[in-house]
Amino acid sequence: MSMLTKKQMRIRRHYRVRNKLAGTAARPRMAVYRSNKRFEVQFIDDDARITIAGVSSLEKNQAAAKALGAKAAEAAKAKGIEHVVFDRGGFAFGQNLKALADSAREAGLKF
Repeated sequence: MSMLTKKQMRIRRHYRVRNKLAGTAARPRMAVYRSNKRFEVQFIDDDARITIAGVSSLEKNQAAAKALGAKAAEAAKAKGIEHVVFDRGGFAFGQNLKALADSAREAGLKF
């Protein structure tokens, strides 16, 4: 019996989520990535296989996540995006991701 690492388990969860959702030009995928040092958000059109916009933070805390959500919504609005599909990337929807999503919703994005 092989043991899976945390990263391998997250990647499996991510594939499971990605099989159920995809971004289009009208409603791109808002992909969130969380590393040990920062958060990253990208707006992706999976049909054309392009990244429409992307933003990242320099810190990894709840305040930075909240600011990044507002900044991501602003970048999306600049590209004419109002509706998105939220992709948590296999990460737990805990305090930080919830703060990011809530601030993006408050700034005008519709999930």
